[in-house]
Amino acid sequence: MGHVVPTHDSLWPSAASLITPAPVVGLRNVGLLGVSTYSSSLTPRSWHSTPSAIREALERYSTWSYGDGVDLAREVALIDYGDVFDPNGLGGRERVHEAVAKFDSSLDARIILGGDNAATWLTLAGLANGDFSNFGLITLDAHHDLRDGESNGSPVRQLLDAGLDGAHVVQVGIADFSNSAMYAARARDAGITVLSRSDLRARSLDSVLAQALDVAGEGGRRIYVDIDMDVADLSVVPGCPAAAPGGLSADELRQAARYLASDPRVDTIDITEIDVERDSADQRTVRLAALLVLEVLAGVRRRSR
Repeated sequence: MGHVVPTHDSLWPSAASLITPAPVVGLRNVGLLGVSTYSSSLTPRSWHSTPSAIREALERYSTWSYGDGVDLAREVALIDYGDVFDPNGLGGRERVHEAVAKFDSSLDARIILGGDNAATWLTLAGLANGDFSNFGLITLDAHHDLRDGESNGSPVRQLLDAGLDGAHVVQVGIADFSNSAMYAARARDAGITVLSRSDLRARSLDSVLAQALDVAGEGGRRIYVDIDMDVADLSVVPGCPAAAPGGLSADELRQAARYLASDPRVDTIDITEIDVERDSADQRTVRLAALLVLEVLAGVRRRSR
């Protein structure tokens, strides 16, 4: 991956300047943690750290949100909690649980950088610590992720088996020819709300996401959002092994991240399924992921205090 050369322009602070080691008084504080899972992936992938690549890509962008007329640096801090060492390895689950337990209680939200989708299971299980009664889940994903076993194709099934209530799970963007009749039936039997790619064509993005938030967050539940990058069109995420033509545009995905993060019930958002070694020469997948981090921060900033 090519190194990003900083601008060194004092009038154009880069988004990487938002990263700080500790919460900042008076700002919205959002935690950042890398959970770079890869070894249990159904599609063989490289071990290279996606979290590190995304942090580096933040150098490409500024802190200024033109649409909101806001400098994020004046309102939001990104607290870096580092990376979990070998989260798929022996003792990896315990290391992830220990890492999420270190999140400061004052955080407004948390961002998890995968890794493949196994990061979703490991992180949400760590946050719940055995009690899923106050959690809901929204996945932006082309796939149900309800396979048997333990892989990046099974995190939703593993969470259901661990106690997450399917009535508070919403899957947005489920795609044609990316699943099976058996897994569709498994989702239906679990009570999962499925809002497919077809639903996104027929309805506004905001209306679909509002429904997802209401279902996942019913009763004031904490909402965990999984942004699996294969929900996007292959042309914008070449570094995502399972992406296909016809997915969400980069702009739709960015809008979704900001919209969801603006809801105070959203507790944690992960960004998963990027293999930096498969990415294009212009790093478009990693660069989109970095923009999603900024969209999440812009969404959190919109929350009323």
